[in-house]
Amino acid sequence: MSLDIVILAAGQGTRMRSALPKVLHPVAGNSMLGHVIHSARQLQPKGIHVVIGHGAELVRDRLAADDLNFVMQDKQLGTGHAVAQALPAITADTVLVLYGDVPLIEVETLQRLLAKVSASQLGLLTVNLADPTGYGRIVRDEQGKVTAIVEHKDASEAQKAIKEGNTGILAMPAARLADWMGRLSNNNAQGEYYLTDVIAMAVADGLVVATEQPHDPMEVQGANDRRQLSELERHYQLRESRRLMALGVTLRDPARFDVRGEVTVGRDVLIDINVILEGKVVIEDDVQIGPNCVIKDSTLRKGVVIKANSHIEGAVMGEGSDAGPFARLRPGSVLEARAHVGNFVELKNAHLGEGAKAGHLTYLGDAQIGARSNIGAGTITCNYDGANKFRTVMGEDVFIGSNNSLVAPVEIEAGATTAAGSTITLAVEPGQLAVARARQRNIDGWKRPEKIKKS
Repeated sequence: MSLDIVILAAGQGTRMRSALPKVLHPVAGNSMLGHVIHSARQLQPKGIHVVIGHGAELVRDRLAADDLNFVMQDKQLGTGHAVAQALPAITADTVLVLYGDVPLIEVETLQRLLAKVSASQLGLLTVNLADPTGYGRIVRDEQGKVTAIVEHKDASEAQKAIKEGNTGILAMPAARLADWMGRLSNNNAQGEYYLTDVIAMAVADGLVVATEQPHDPMEVQGANDRRQLSELERHYQLRESRRLMALGVTLRDPARFDVRGEVTVGRDVLIDINVILEGKVVIEDDVQIGPNCVIKDSTLRKGVVIKANSHIEGAVMGEGSDAGPFARLRPGSVLEARAHVGNFVELKNAHLGEGAKAGHLTYLGDAQIGARSNIGAGTITCNYDGANKFRTVMGEDVFIGSNNSLVAPVEIEAGATTAAGSTITLAVEPGQLAVARARQRNIDGWKRPEKIKKS
C-alpha cells in the first residue's frame, strides 16, 4: 500500500516569542520539523508534503530537499484547511498526517498506526493523560467505538472529564479524503476548519475508527513555548542515554550528557559528565571520554582516551591514541595508533603518525608528522602568510625542540633534530641538528630602566 505523508508546519508559534518559525526551533541540534521529516523518511513514503505558512521561505531554505514537496498555506484557517492545501499532490493509497512541532514521534508507533488503515478503516493515534487540558477529547459509544473528537474549547463539562486525548496524528484511506475535506465546516469556537471533524464524517460513512497509542506519551508532546521545548530536549536526551547504555556505554550521569546527531558506539565505552556528541560520531570499543568534552563529526577508534575539557571536531583518532586535557583537534586532523596530543595543543588539518607526540602548548596546522616524532612545547607551524597556506612535513623519529617556529613550506627529514628556540625556514636533512637562533650576548654593567616619577 503506497503512502503520502502530510506534515503540518505553517503555524507561527506566538508563545515562543521568537522571529524564528516555531518548527525550526531545535531539539538535540536538529529543528523540530527536521526530526519529523527524518521519521517520515523511514516510512519510505511515495511523497512527503510539508505545509508551510509563517516564515515559509526560511523553512524552505533550511530544509529544502529533493524528496520534499512544500505546500503554501497563505492563511492559517485550521488543520483541516492545511491538509486541503496538500490534497492536489496526493496520489498514494494512504495519507498520514504529522505535525512539525511534535518531534519525538517514534517510527515504530507510526508503523503500528498505519497497519490499522484499510478502505473501510482509518487509524487514529490517541493518548491517555492525567490532565488532557487543551487536547480534543475522544468520544466513544457504549460499545467503546470512536464516534467523534470534540475540541477542548467546544467540549461540555462531561466531555472535558474524558482522559483520552487526540494527538492529531491520523492515517486514512486517500480515496475518502477529498470528499471529507469538501464537507468541513468552520462552525466552532475557533472559527477554523478542524481535521478532527473527519472522524465523525468517517463514522457516518460507515468506516471504523481504529485507535493506537504511543508507548510513551512524550512521543506526541508538542512544543508551544520555550518551557515545553526544554522538556522535549531533556526527554530526547534521556531516551538517547538509555539507548547508548543498553549498547554497552557507561554514562557517569545520564542527566548531564547530550547527543545532537547520530552516534554509533561499541562496548565498554565510558563517558564522563557534561559531554556533548554532535553530528556523526563513531565511538569504538573501550573508548574513554573525560568530563566537559565536545566531540563533533569524528571517529574514535578502539581504546582512545580523551581527557577533560577537549574539543574534537572533524577528526579521526587512531587505536590507542589520546588527547587532552584541554586539547583541540580541528577538521582534517588525524592521529594514527598511539599518537599523543597533550594539554593546550591545537591541530588543524594535521596528520600525526603512529606514536607521534605533541605534549604541550603547540599549534600544528597543515602538517604531516612522521611516526614516533616528538614535538617540543611551545612549537608552532607558521602555515599561513596572510593569503595562502603551506605544509610542514616531518619524517619519522624527528625531534623538535621547545619553542620552535617552523615556517612552511618546510621539510624536516627522518631522524633530524631542531634546537630549542629555533626558527626553521630551510629543509633539514636526515640526522642533522638544526640550530636557528641568535647567539647569546651577556652585557656587563647593564642597568635596568627606572620608572619615571610623575611630578
